[in-house]
Amino acid sequence: MKELIVIFLGGGIGSVLRYGIQMALHERIHPYSFPWATFAVNLAGSFLIGLFYAWVARRGLSLEFRLLLTTGLCGGFTTFSTFSNDCLQMLRQGYYAPFLLYATISLTLGIAAVWFGGIVGKSLN
Repeated sequence: MKELIVIFLGGGIGSVLRYGIQMALHERIHPYSFPWATFAVNLAGSFLIGLFYAWVARRGLSLEFRLLLTTGLCGGFTTFSTFSNDCLQMLRQGYYAPFLLYATISLTLGIAAVWFGGIVGKSLN
């Protein structure tokens, strides 16, 4: 039960952070020419999940703390469903080149961000 509560709390915080960032960026950028807000949130979340996993393991922190940061916070902050919807909207609107760019760099840079976050997390005291 304790694990569910910390996941719930982290997920709520992550979702509110994502919403704030997306609203701030959507006001400045046409969302479907390239979904910068989702891209930025997903890359930041990828970096953070790598960092959190490595940092928690290095510090020997509790399962609950790991769940709060990874499954909760990062899970609520990042969004594969929005990424998928953005891709579909770009295809429907005929933005084929931006779609290919977005899908390719989201996956490539997302994996690289997790890897780099892990390196940073291992170096934190």
